[in-house]
Amino acid sequence: MKRSISSQQSATCERKPLLRNVQAIAVASAIAFMAAGGSAHAQADVATESAMVKLIRGLIDSGALKKDVGEALLAQAQTEHIAAQQALRQAAAPVASAQPKVEPGDVRVPYVSQAVRDKIRDEVKGQIMAQARSEGWAAPNETPEWTKRIRVEGDVRLRNESRFYSDSNDNLGMVDWAAINNGNAYDINPNSNTVLPPQLNTRQDRKNQWKARARLGVIADITEQTSAGVRLATGNDDSPVSTTQTLGGGLEKKSVWLDQAWFSHQPADWLKITGGRFGNPFYSTDILFSNDLNFDGLAAQFNRKLSNERVSLFGTIGVIPLEYSSDKFPGNKGDKMSSETKWLLGAQVGANWKLDQTNSFRGAAAYYEFKNVAGKLSDPCYLYSGQDTACSTDWTRPAFMQRGNTLMLLRNIALNPLDPASTAQPQYLGLASKFRLLDLNARWETRIMNGYPLRLDANYIRNLDYDADEMFARANGGIVNNFDGSGGTDRSAFRSGGNAYMLQATFGKPAPSEKGEWNMMASYKYIEADSMPDGYNDSSFHLGGTNARGYTLGTTYAFDKNTTLSGRWMSSKEVHGQPYAIDLLQLELNTRF
Repeated sequence: MKRSISSQQSATCERKPLLRNVQAIAVASAIAFMAAGGSAHAQADVATESAMVKLIRGLIDSGALKKDVGEALLAQAQTEHIAAQQALRQAAAPVASAQPKVEPGDVRVPYVSQAVRDKIRDEVKGQIMAQARSEGWAAPNETPEWTKRIRVEGDVRLRNESRFYSDSNDNLGMVDWAAINNGNAYDINPNSNTVLPPQLNTRQDRKNQWKARARLGVIADITEQTSAGVRLATGNDDSPVSTTQTLGGGLEKKSVWLDQAWFSHQPADWLKITGGRFGNPFYSTDILFSNDLNFDGLAAQFNRKLSNERVSLFGTIGVIPLEYSSDKFPGNKGDKMSSETKWLLGAQVGANWKLDQTNSFRGAAAYYEFKNVAGKLSDPCYLYSGQDTACSTDWTRPAFMQRGNTLMLLRNIALNPLDPASTAQPQYLGLASKFRLLDLNARWETRIMNGYPLRLDANYIRNLDYDADEMFARANGGIVNNFDGSGGTDRSAFRSGGNAYMLQATFGKPAPSEKGEWNMMASYKYIEADSMPDGYNDSSFHLGGTNARGYTLGTTYAFDKNTTLSGRWMSSKEVHGQPYAIDLLQLELNTRF
């Protein structure tokens, strides 16, 4: 019983601000009545009270007020209304004495127009509903408040893809180096191994392959400054650059991966800090970072307008761990290697400039340093004797690679003095070059031909650490690819480079979303072999990686809200080395929610 009384008192206290509003309006109403026609007869008080009671009861009946809250409000309103009426009678006494004498049987009722009565009623109801909504008790069946801070978003894509290989492609020597690094080391000694290494397809077309992509994310706005998100995605494997799933496979179930898991905080309007696994925080193109690539680690982003409001500055600093050395390496020794971590350290600064109503420009410069990603020649490794099952620098091979980068043999394998010619030499591969990148981006957006949007993009990348002589010195003669095809494997036959660039034009809406919107695009890419690590860029153009050049033509049409049909034709070939040309046709149906 005590708990019930206490709860009622608490509810009453919480409604006092609202009751004071009701009381104030009631007092104002009574004053208006009195001013309109002097003191009112007793029947007027009853009528006024009756209207107030009807109003509150009407709110209870409509569900706008919970029953228990409404009844408490009704009781309090009646009590305070009686007190207010008594005060008004006392204040009106002098006025009443000055009025003409009322004979028995006479009734004087002041006239209040319907418009005034409606206004008073609406003001009372409006104030009650406003406070009810703000306190969450307006509608008993309303969705809980916390669900309003949760957003669900995702997309589904269906793709038909055909790959066409040139008949002039080299059919020999296109080694799948990534397969070697992902499997058992490959024995390069022809005296102890007569099996060819894994080979890439270079001539057999692959037509009408159906692929799908599905992504589903949940974002929670914890407060106005703090949010968190989780996203799942499909994918054939754990590749960081693609979430596309090939269909078929005997109708087997498809894999789902953790694509994102992040936490962000915005301590100021112009600064946001994000940690975990999150989308690309840098302004870049897909010749460097695939559109499906997510980053692990920590990133700080700033964006601030200047005083003239037409120019804003933005920037990003990122600390991204790419790979940790295994805690158990080497597995057959009690003495483990010291910790080694591969890092991506990135810093970018740029500006958006709104030139006028139809023209805007964006420019940015970024610096990326990939630390500890270059391969290292191991200490002498005595595999033949059983002393070693791993060599000291096996950890330097890339966790993921596509194709194009210059590679070097990692293992300094000691030969068996009793049979040196037949000593097995199983090898892994590492990156021969170091990578420090300068990345320059520019974008101009305008309108032409009766207001149609036109966007022009340009991107230039230079590997500041590219040095062919230094690569040969590090490899100690162990460079294995990117030669001119003459059969030579020395420095004079080596072909590579440290530059990349892209030019792209998009006519129409850059990202169609409303029914009837469309665009057409054309781009050209030129990516030398060691201009960047080959593991992180677009996996479609030239089937991913570097040492590629060619063009892309595409179009997109939105035939319904957030639902598009698009097509792309990519034609590419190698920059240097063995002939390797690929044409790719992709037809896609995309929808997002």
